[in-house]
Amino acid sequence: RTSTFLAMTTFGTAEHAQEAVDRVRSVHEAVRGLSPSGEPYHAADPHLLCWVHIAEVDSFLRAHQRYGAQPLDGPECDGYIDDMAKVAHALGVPDPPHNRAELAERIAAYRPELRATREALDAARFILLHPPLPWAARLPYAVLAANAVAALPSWAREPLRLPRAPGVEEVCVQPAGKALTGAIRWAMSPRPTPAAS
Repeated sequence: RTSTFLAMTTFGTAEHAQEAVDRVRSVHEAVRGLSPSGEPYHAADPHLLCWVHIAEVDSFLRAHQRYGAQPLDGPECDGYIDDMAKVAHALGVPDPPHNRAELAERIAAYRPELRATREALDAARFILLHPPLPWAARLPYAVLAANAVAALPSWAREPLRLPRAPGVEEVCVQPAGKALTGAIRWAMSPRPTPAAS
């Protein structure tokens, strides 16, 4: 559902993007409760929405810069962040960042609030070690997962107890990630149709 939302808000018409935003806002409105530590939460809380937005934008931009066919230059990075701010605003984030400096500033402002709860540690272990995938998909998934971990900043990786393997990441993990994402990009590119004779 997340990938469908991203596809609609990135490549869909304005009408389809608004429909996707409306569906997500409706779901968010219904999600509320207490965390295991007793703190109330509501998925439509603008403060929580902003954290999800900036973490997502930062992660997508890092991934594209590492594994995309054509990394963005500085103004293009700012343009991507500004475009994503429009979606964030539609979802209920009152003042999303519009460029790299604002994004870095906002992430820094959230960092004192972040902590690795037992649930976060369990989720990381599940995603990395026990994904619900057929065995044939596990090796490519492991390559993607290792690259996702390698792309995390140390302040996000260390509390989750995610390992860092200097040298191995640069020599093995990143090249494998670039090869795999390149293969996926090749497999998903439209094939030219043969000319009619």
